[in-house]
Amino acid sequence: MKTTLITLILTAMTAYAFSQNMPEVDKLSTSAGDVEMYFIGHGSLMFKFNNFVIHVDPVKSYGNYDLMPKADLILVTHEHYDHLDPDLIKTLRKERTIMFCNAASASKVPWAQVVKPGDKKNVNNITVEVIPAYNIINERAKGQPFHPKGVGNGYIITIGDKRIYVAGDTENTPEMKALKNIDVAFLPMNLPYTMAPAMVADAAKAFRPKILYPYHYGDTNTEELVKLLMGTNIEVRIRKLK
Repeated sequence: MKTTLITLILTAMTAYAFSQNMPEVDKLSTSAGDVEMYFIGHGSLMFKFNNFVIHVDPVKSYGNYDLMPKADLILVTHEHYDHLDPDLIKTLRKERTIMFCNAASASKVPWAQVVKPGDKKNVNNITVEVIPAYNIINERAKGQPFHPKGVGNGYIITIGDKRIYVAGDTENTPEMKALKNIDVAFLPMNLPYTMAPAMVADAAKAFRPKILYPYHYGDTNTEELVKLLMGTNIEVRIRKLK
């Protein structure tokens, strides 16, 4: 009896610790089952579908990965330190983990597969489409955009009948504005590196995702975006993704 009680107490303590250390999570219903979307922080996300785990831009400084599951698929948008953490990726890797990324990221993770805009991959009945991510206006110096065209990636992840767009570091590019049938979009919103709220709203009004999460937003006032998209039928959800 005492052993059973101790086991129950330890189980409850473990469950509590797990819940306290895990990030916020939303569920997305698809024709193939529910997708759990974990908001780790900044540009770091995790999606879980039928025990298949996708880590996007995992970076240890933006969340506690100690209790998170290892990755079946890793998507890295580009090589900047706040999106690529090779040491963490080593700990998230399993024997059959697949990683898709841009060429510069693959130079730091040699086993990764390089993908570029226009590519389409299928892993475990999940489709990953690669979308360009780049600056049009914002530059670190004349002729030097923070994210040059042809370097970074965004990704559309299709699970069942739902399409999830993770934009990476980008502005409201023509390619983004031409997207169709996006159910959930994660759009970056922090000047001078990516977009101001008005730029995010401009893109969202063009391709009209059903649900929009601003992410990678730092100290940007997210309420500005909420106001700009009032009356559009685009559901803006704010999570802890500074």
